[in-house]
Amino acid sequence: MLFLAIMYLSKKYSKMMKRIITITLSFIWVLGAFATDDVWGPTGHRATGKIAEKHLTKKAKRAIDELLEGESLAFVSTYADEIKSDKNYRKFYPWHYVNMPLDGNYETAAKNPKGDLVTGIQHCIKVLKDKNASVDDKRFYLKMLVHLIGDLHQPMHIGQKEDKGGNTIQVQWHGRGSNLHRVWDENLIKKWDMSYVELADNAKHLSKHQIKALQAGSVLDWVKDTHSLTKKVYKSAKVGEKLGYRYSYVYFPIVRQQLQKGGLRLAKLLNDIFD
Repeated sequence: MLFLAIMYLSKKYSKMMKRIITITLSFIWVLGAFATDDVWGPTGHRATGKIAEKHLTKKAKRAIDELLEGESLAFVSTYADEIKSDKNYRKFYPWHYVNMPLDGNYETAAKNPKGDLVTGIQHCIKVLKDKNASVDDKRFYLKMLVHLIGDLHQPMHIGQKEDKGGNTIQVQWHGRGSNLHRVWDENLIKKWDMSYVELADNAKHLSKHQIKALQAGSVLDWVKDTHSLTKKVYKSAKVGEKLGYRYSYVYFPIVRQQLQKGGLRLAKLLNDIFD
């Protein structure tokens, strides 16, 4: 009788443990899905902020230091992602991306009535230039702008609506499940294993002429520039494809290039605003 009782309890709790494990794994999968929302990941955003700091005019740097109360552009660069957990800031979520067809452009693409990456950037600039705007508002929208310019330079944040910017394109990254959006958000940068300071300090050396060339144009010109890379990223992998060192070798230089462009263009905007 004792033996039968033990066997019964073993089967009963075995089923319970299986159920707990299933629920836990499902929860982890959900967290992983939400993790893809953080463009470039913290390291990429901070690298963009750090690069921008190196190209600020003295006047702009003083104004920004005062407004941010000593916090660096690198430090505040992740703020727009951090506030996603607060429902009071939910209205800003659409600002992190813009959707358009691969053969289209921003001007002709269907617009999100709740706003998008372009309208978000434009609003930030408007507030920062407004002499009547409060210090608190300027501080908030400066933090948002630093992040959004980083977002603008991540190719999959100017992706297709039907696949959520590559979020539904499942691939393997060094033997683990991922998706094309996440590969460009974080996987490529994390695998390189450099701090944001190392990434910024090792940005490609450019002449003054080259810097001015990259900083030229409007926000819409920069969207078009990034979108040209978006098309290449969509062609870079097929659903279920196993990506690894070869993919990093080919595409990580583009990531570094985009981080540098983002930093240089952010500095250009801030110098125009505060200088």
